[in-house]
Amino acid sequence: MSAFSAIGDEREVAQDEFTPSIEPQPTWCPGCGDYGVLKALKGAMAELGKNPEEILLATGIGCSGKLNSYFDSYGFHTIHGRSLPVARAAKLANDGLEVIAAGGDGDGYGIGGNHFIHTARENHDMTYIVFNNEVFGLTKGQTSPTSPKGHKSKTQPNGNAKTPIRPLSMSLTAGSSYVARTAAVNPNQAKEIIKEAIQHDGFSHVDFLTQCPTWNKDAKQYVPYIDIQDSEEYDFDIHDRRAAQDAMHETEDALYEGKVLTGRYFVDDERPSYQQEKRQRGELPEQPLAERYFEDGEWERSYDFIDRHA
Repeated sequence: MSAFSAIGDEREVAQDEFTPSIEPQPTWCPGCGDYGVLKALKGAMAELGKNPEEILLATGIGCSGKLNSYFDSYGFHTIHGRSLPVARAAKLANDGLEVIAAGGDGDGYGIGGNHFIHTARENHDMTYIVFNNEVFGLTKGQTSPTSPKGHKSKTQPNGNAKTPIRPLSMSLTAGSSYVARTAAVNPNQAKEIIKEAIQHDGFSHVDFLTQCPTWNKDAKQYVPYIDIQDSEEYDFDIHDRRAAQDAMHETEDALYEGKVLTGRYFVDDERPSYQQEKRQRGELPEQPLAERYFEDGEWERSYDFIDRHA
């Protein structure tokens, strides 16, 4: 089976199909929140009936980058902060693929922050999961873009002097059409949010709180959490951009005060994805570019069909 023949093959998919035989057991530290991401992703794909052969998982560098070693699908382990451009290229070449990009908060909001902003702005049809543990984990505990002010680390031994970024607010401002936050301690919500993100047509950003018990012992373990969809105190219209912005601002303030808010914050179902707009303009062929390489005749290059300055 290939990425072409598997697409649209509706059948029941068992969660175990996403467990690779070569490296079935993850080697993250005991208690790491990354296990929660893997479990939620496997559960979401199985319930959506996705075949491993119709999924591409592009990851960056860091503890999160090991995700595609433990998730059986097509995978691309990119360099630091570059999972999104690889994922974008793959989606443009084969629109039938279910493309997931993943990276840590340092990988996604720091080193790859420029790619994050412009992928959101262009509304590429893919899901981006950011493992947010407020620290650089794989490189042994340096301050990251989401580390709270005052947090002591190897790079900031006297305490972080910088205010952390606001990933949800940044995502909304950049142009993401689906924005949510979940946590490893809330596996059922995490699975449902990832399912919704995958089904959404456009750029879906999931800020996934993942505790790091090894290198960020001072951080909250993201419990207890409040699901904003289950709380009357946080009743707002997720389709209203201004209301979503206010809710995000409150959520981002609350996290560093020990109050963990999670849930769906913004959904825009009306905005066309990048791929849809390109087809409407006649700048993207109906047949996936990747399939052209399997036909007889002269090979064609993607830049013949896609605006090279897009």
